[in-house]
Amino acid sequence: MSDTGIVGTVPGLRRAGLFLGALLALVAVLGVAGLPVYVHPQTDPLRRADAIVVLGGTAYERFDVGLDLAERGYAPQLLISRSTGEDDSVMDRYCAPRFEFTVSCFVPDPWTTDGEAREIARRASLYGWHHIIVVTYTPHVSRARYIVGKCFHGELTMVASPSDSGLKFWTWMYIRQSAGYVRAFFNRGC
Repeated sequence: MSDTGIVGTVPGLRRAGLFLGALLALVAVLGVAGLPVYVHPQTDPLRRADAIVVLGGTAYERFDVGLDLAERGYAPQLLISRSTGEDDSVMDRYCAPRFEFTVSCFVPDPWTTDGEAREIARRASLYGWHHIIVVTYTPHVSRARYIVGKCFHGELTMVASPSDSGLKFWTWMYIRQSAGYVRAFFNRGC
């Protein structure tokens, strides 16, 4: 029996080990680099604005944050994205006209942050908004700031609503938000 088969696998194992080590190092670097972007994004001190805008999604806590800010008098208008569609009955409690401030709801076109940013720009032009408070969930804050800032040229105050936690959630958010950044970079809209 020849030893050449065993000797031939040692360089292959070494290469595989180097590749795996490099891959783990890359994942660690990306994980650390994403902390200030996804996990602890820059949010802004609250102050009175022309409108509060709540970006859509199925983590409904963000809508409660927007309502609370409007009830506390941070803006006379609350704009809510119904990105889950017109037939989402949970959204009816937010979009019903029963508040002491103006509430408007819209379905973005397209159903993306881009669509929301375009509607924000349209309404800002219509109503003369110069400063808005934007509420979204934590891992989306930085990307939303970038996309909305491409369309709305006034002052943005970004507010993060609570997010899920756990390795599965954050892994998905790193992937999803990174892909969204790439798409937003190549989208020359607004």
